[in-house]
Amino acid sequence: MSSATFTVRVDLATKKRLEKLAKSTGRSRSFLAAEAINEYLDVNEWQVAGIKRAIASLDDGAGVAHERVREWVESWGSTNQRPPPKRA
Repeated sequence: MSSATFTVRVDLATKKRLEKLAKSTGRSRSFLAAEAINEYLDVNEWQVAGIKRAIASLDDGAGVAHERVREWVESWGSTNQRPPPKRA
């Protein structure tokens, strides 16, 4: 796998934490930073993809009206609790 170098600015406390972790794990700061960036990208790409799917499903009419959800939530714990609303 090829790699590229770029510079990232972090505050001094973060740099010290990274150095300490690198020393205690026997890994380089570069390795740990690359791993952290990859984890961040994995999580955020997954989240953005999920949001896009959700918006597309709403655009296709698969959502539940806010008012119906609000009425359902407000009924929680009452003697007249409503069933979960169905898609429109």
